[in-house]
Amino acid sequence: MTTSVDNAQTATDPIETLGPVIDDVIRPQAPIVDRDGTFPRPGVDALAAAGLLGLASSTEVGGGGHGMRAVATVIERLAAECGSTAMVVLMHYAATAVIEAHGPRDVRAAIATGDHLTTLAFSEYGSRSHFWSPTGSATPADDDTVRLDARKSWVTSAGEANSYVWSSLPLHRDAGPMTLWLVPADSAGLRVTGDFDGLGLRGNGSRPMTADGLRVPSAARMAADGAGLDTALGAVLPWFLVLNAAFCLGLADSAVAEAGRHLTRTTLTHTGAALRDAPVTRRDLARLMIRTDALRAFLGDTLTALETGRDDAMLRVLQVKALAGETVADVTDGAMQLCGGSAFRRELGLERRFRDARAARVMAPTTDALHDFVGRLATGLPLLDEANR
Repeated sequence: MTTSVDNAQTATDPIETLGPVIDDVIRPQAPIVDRDGTFPRPGVDALAAAGLLGLASSTEVGGGGHGMRAVATVIERLAAECGSTAMVVLMHYAATAVIEAHGPRDVRAAIATGDHLTTLAFSEYGSRSHFWSPTGSATPADDDTVRLDARKSWVTSAGEANSYVWSSLPLHRDAGPMTLWLVPADSAGLRVTGDFDGLGLRGNGSRPMTADGLRVPSAARMAADGAGLDTALGAVLPWFLVLNAAFCLGLADSAVAEAGRHLTRTTLTHTGAALRDAPVTRRDLARLMIRTDALRAFLGDTLTALETGRDDAMLRVLQVKALAGETVADVTDGAMQLCGGSAFRRELGLERRFRDARAARVMAPTTDALHDFVGRLATGLPLLDEANR
């Protein structure tokens, strides 16, 4: 498992840079992105211009040099305002982790300077949320290229990203379970094959893609043939799961804050009492706050485990998304109940957060899969059966 520790001397405080982008672009655009299901290009471009797409890139190639803790804070802040934008950037950072470890320098430099948006392309029709079992093929050709054929079921930023970290079966059957490739967006044979009209995260561009005779150079392979699963578990999974937890925390925290404001400012005309004056209402709000703060504490401990190389770091990484997915679902549901009929109005923003929160449970690895992984580690079993490795 790999992660870098923040170096405060390498970049401007990302929170200071992020604030104006949120105020000027992302917050005003969030209702429009959700209503129309449009990709949040203005927000992504503003984040790129502010240097935030290169936040996790090495200073060697012009990036911010920040580690997972600072990046998690950015995702938390973005999710509080616009879940779709947060998910696009989350997937960009997860893919960047692979490219930083195994990608070409020119792409790393482009990401570092904000000129390149990347994403993961793991989930497939044949294996669904079991990302560790690709069905798409990779076939060597005589001209030092590789042919990729696959049907990817959900790719965030599909048709919008500049590159895709792409999984396939290995070139050689006995090499291992998976190989990873860096696929440029302009590759011949790469197509977006559907639209996305989802319950939540409506602007994250999560659409199916196909590779039909797509050719990439052999040098596009990242890590050794067959080593893709180890790379995914070691380089991608910690970033993906921890940032998903930060995403959930941002949604939950913003829902609690909105519920608190509603209870404070809303009064009953016939009694003159505010909604907060009812002890049961205060109790229910307190419960939501405690659940959210408990997730914040667990996320903080997970980051510390990674930064210090604790023995339980992998266990914490697996636990944190499972905890976060259940927490944000319960907290946003509770906030909707607290605010009653007002919560169903779009202008309050609670129903959007409620819908966006539903994705955490079903996004691979799903909560059920994570519970199984945690149980495996707790009982001394390998994370995956040998048949899946």
